[in-house]
Amino acid sequence: MVSDFSRLVGEQMATMEKLLYIQTELERCQEIEEELRLLQKHAKMESIQDEIQQMKQDLRDIHQIFERQTEELIRSYQEAETALKR
Repeated sequence: MVSDFSRLVGEQMATMEKLLYIQTELERCQEIEEELRLLQKHAKMESIQDEIQQMKQDLRDIHQIFERQTEELIRSYQEAETALKR
């Protein structure tokens, strides 16, 4: 009878150790999962920020081209006006 009790206690202790180990591993894996999720969000955010910076630069470049074209248009118009007055 006592040996059955001791055996059952031993089995239960072994099961408890497995349970605690698996629970600890699960928590560790969940922490890693969360870290990876945050890193992925950060990477996506950096990618979007890079894209925004590139679009801002493209916008500045196009704005400069537009300004040059406007200046050329005004200059061309003024030259045409001057030519007509002669």
